[in-house]
Amino acid sequence: MAHDRRFRFGVQLSAAPDGPSWIAMAQRAEELGYSTLFIPDHFEDQFGPIAALTAAATATTTLRVGALVLDNDYRHPVPLAKELATIDQLSQGRLEVGLGAGWMRTDYERSGIAYDEPRVRVDRMAEAIEVIRGCFADGPFSFSGDHYVIDNYESHPSPVQRPGPPLILGGGRKRMLDIAARQADIVGINPSLHAGEVGPDAAADATAAATDRKLAWVRDAAGDRFDDIELNCLVLATLVTDDQPGTAAMMGQMFGLDADGALEVPHALIGSLDQIADQIQARRDRWGFSYLVIQGVDAMEALAPVVARLTGT
Repeated sequence: MAHDRRFRFGVQLSAAPDGPSWIAMAQRAEELGYSTLFIPDHFEDQFGPIAALTAAATATTTLRVGALVLDNDYRHPVPLAKELATIDQLSQGRLEVGLGAGWMRTDYERSGIAYDEPRVRVDRMAEAIEVIRGCFADGPFSFSGDHYVIDNYESHPSPVQRPGPPLILGGGRKRMLDIAARQADIVGINPSLHAGEVGPDAAADATAAATDRKLAWVRDAAGDRFDDIELNCLVLATLVTDDQPGTAAMMGQMFGLDADGALEVPHALIGSLDQIADQIQARRDRWGFSYLVIQGVDAMEALAPVVARLTGT
């Protein structure tokens, strides 16, 4: 069934001073009309995603929850599927499953987890998708791959959402986006992080021209299912300002762009609330992005009027 491309908005938060503050942030996101609360998955200063998402889900009634994204190398897919199905049960079907192959080099170096070459990490993630889906299905299943072997396993509990919670896959390079286009319910178009850090390479890959190229890859790989996919964009900078030209010129220096080019970067929102609303609508017209995820409490509050205006339209 073709996706209607109506707008919805998520917010990515990492931590809070304490448990009650985390609950209050989740409830505030729900109050402001955000669709989804996301949390990243790193070993730096942030909450553990599984526990944090469970707490947020049980403290809200309509807010969806998910990780953006769980690093497949940190967890075996069988116990991960059990945790995810449990969150879906406890939330009464409000989970979105974001999964990635892993990218942040410092996470691996500090934890001692092997930082395999991208091909191996992506291969392992592709197998994990099959295992998780097997766990979500009814009855026992078996799987034999290069990285995982499952023998007549039946997972409990089952998720509320059938055949399983929506799967989010994103990326910035062709192979990852090809897999996302064929497998995911929600495809995220991101800057490439193949260098293992957020640096000049990632900034150069965040331009409008790079996004045109990535959408073409997704369209080609998805084929007939392209219209069914929800297209997601992670907004890395939300700058509400009355000086759009000056702020865009400053932001453009990060991308090697002039002010006009910076205003086309889909991972940044710059301008007054009216200008930002116009940007969001123009990007849906150009790329099909209807699911935007912003970062941080300040951005969540600042963008709330736009969320109220555009959600569901």
